[in-house]
Amino acid sequence: MAKVWSKRFDNALDPFIEKFNASIGFDRKLILEDLDCSIAHAKMLGKTKVLSSSEALQIIDGLELIKVEYLEGKFSPSPPSEDIHYCIEEKLINLIGETGKKLHTGRSRNDQVGTDIRLWLRKEIDNIEILITDLQKSFLNLAKSNIYTLIPGYTHMQRAQPLSLAHHLLAYIEMLQRDRERYKEVRSRVNISPLGSAALAGTKIKIDRHFTAAELGFKKIYKNSIDAVSDRDFCIEFVSASALLMSHLSKISEEIILWVTDEFSFAKLTDKCATGSSLMPQKKNPDVPELIRGKTGRVYGHLQALLTMVKGVPLSYNKDFQEDKEPIFDTAETISSCIKAMTILMNEGIEFSIKNLSDSVENDFSNATDLADYLVGKDVPFRTAYQVVGQMVKYCLERKMLFKNLKIEEFKKFHPEFEEDVFADLKPFNVVKSRNSEGGTGFAQVEKEVNSWQKRLLL
Repeated sequence: MAKVWSKRFDNALDPFIEKFNASIGFDRKLILEDLDCSIAHAKMLGKTKVLSSSEALQIIDGLELIKVEYLEGKFSPSPPSEDIHYCIEEKLINLIGETGKKLHTGRSRNDQVGTDIRLWLRKEIDNIEILITDLQKSFLNLAKSNIYTLIPGYTHMQRAQPLSLAHHLLAYIEMLQRDRERYKEVRSRVNISPLGSAALAGTKIKIDRHFTAAELGFKKIYKNSIDAVSDRDFCIEFVSASALLMSHLSKISEEIILWVTDEFSFAKLTDKCATGSSLMPQKKNPDVPELIRGKTGRVYGHLQALLTMVKGVPLSYNKDFQEDKEPIFDTAETISSCIKAMTILMNEGIEFSIKNLSDSVENDFSNATDLADYLVGKDVPFRTAYQVVGQMVKYCLERKMLFKNLKIEEFKKFHPEFEEDVFADLKPFNVVKSRNSEGGTGFAQVEKEVNSWQKRLLL
């Protein structure tokens, strides 16, 4: 079939330009959304008497048949159709004849594609929200079994203070919860219908935009037809939320990569989530977290591409917007696969080395703050206590020993308020247990948070 706009032109497109201009290679992903959009539009044209009841029904039946043929593998959109929208229209006209040419009454491809992409993205966000919840559950299950497992906490990648491993894992659940909330906010702005805005100015045809919005499950409609066809903020917001999610997954990945090294030995990978070396038989490589870490840059790149796409584009619709689809398609696929892979890794791919973790917190000065707090409890000003403990750290380092190796007489040389009970306060388990401020790593607080998340995640 000739191009929809071909009667305006004397000559055909250059074959290369035709291929360059086409989007059928990637926007065929929107076929089901385009069919749903067109069915809702046809219903509305029948309701408003723009089409007769029989015409509307004929079009709807034709579109439903196309959907069945596609799902059964009997219809495969492809060139020379320019895009999925006209491809379906061609198919419809071939099926039902001249009546099929009436489907496009009162709409443009500008509002049509804007509707399709919102329908697709809304569904993807709902799927992503489920995947994130599953990942949160995997972290929570690990946390539940590791409330009393200790792990060194770091700041500036230097040993800082001992933590409950569960507390560390719960931190990621909090990050993922913010990701879920961001996607919900993005969804609220995706869930606005541009259908009926036509090319940019609306239409003189008697249409009912609220009817099509309700049919397609949109919460409301765009109030300005120019904004409706040119808005791509929601695409950028989706990829922006996805970039933040990927930054969290990359952070988790980096920690796992460190934890499973011989230098840390905090955990090990199971065979289900590790690969070997083609040369070195002893190797077990953390490919899953490394790939997730690497794919983060891919999503960041899509965000930059979309921001550049909309920069300086005048109102209203421009062909630049054809470049919105591949970034969001690939972003959705990338983050979905990364979340799934991380969930499998946390569920069955990592085993924590409890003894190594326990040993690690016994052999450092991460209890130094608690030593200062001990003196504070004896009414010594914190800054004075801090200086005293700093001198003690220096003293121990010079002698290659730890606080626990000092005798009480040595403690008293630094400050007379030290008593025998100081040794109990310095034990890592008691250090962690004592940090019972709300949101802290104290076991009571961690248990409280685990129970709270069990209720929130319906475990």
